[in-house]
Amino acid sequence: MTHNDKPVNGQDNPSFLDLLKQLPPVPPAPELDTKHPAGRLAWLRAAWKKSWEEGGFLYQRWQEVSEARHSSWHEVANWIKAAALFGGLSLIVLMLEAAGDIADATLKGLSTVPATNSGDSSGLWGTVDHPIRIFLADQAAHLAVAPAALYAFWQLTGLLGLVGGFFGNAGARIAWLLFGIGTLAMIWSAAPAGGRAAATGLAALMWALASIFALRGLSLRPIVHNHPPQYQFSPALHLHATLPAPTPARDDFGDESDNVHPLQR
Repeated sequence: MTHNDKPVNGQDNPSFLDLLKQLPPVPPAPELDTKHPAGRLAWLRAAWKKSWEEGGFLYQRWQEVSEARHSSWHEVANWIKAAALFGGLSLIVLMLEAAGDIADATLKGLSTVPATNSGDSSGLWGTVDHPIRIFLADQAAHLAVAPAALYAFWQLTGLLGLVGGFFGNAGARIAWLLFGIGTLAMIWSAAPAGGRAAATGLAALMWALASIFALRGLSLRPIVHNHPPQYQFSPALHLHATLPAPTPARDDFGDESDNVHPLQR
């Protein structure tokens, strides 16, 4: 099969023109004459069937798709990598565009909600909720946002932190902790002076009870991993001493010349 591109990383880059080269250049039959529309259609149909036979262009591409499921990224065909990257980037762009539209619509909806700082201040929830409404209404007077939008955003943050923390998301749990600390600060600032401590303490208890679900499974105990050491240290003392070379033993009888009597020499 003909390939127009050079191999990259040991892989051949197939050309789509190979699909049109499955048949010989000369039509094998008069009905495949490419000068007539019917002949061109028959020629394309024959080329389509030929490409699906073993060794054809589409047959080999299908084989590469089947093998891609059991291969690593470096072993996958280049055209599959390009298609996957293009599809992934397109999906990310669409998701970002959709998320931007949703966020813009949500903020516009919150801004059009009529401002209100009222609420039932009776009951346990009212004791906690009413100071928050008053605090947000006072702060919104200095901002270009409606008090109801701030209140709705506060509720949304708490809901996302609670649900995300329940499923173990670390970012949601951080948001839940900041939500609780900010709520306690708002209640302490806006609650009546006579009942400030009681309202803040009640809010802290409610937040602690809700944290049972938001911080589910969180443990403060350090995680100890007992892994066997890769290298074992075996202390040993090695003494390197140099022994003197042994002196050759002297012969008791000495040399033969020593045994000759002086007068016999």
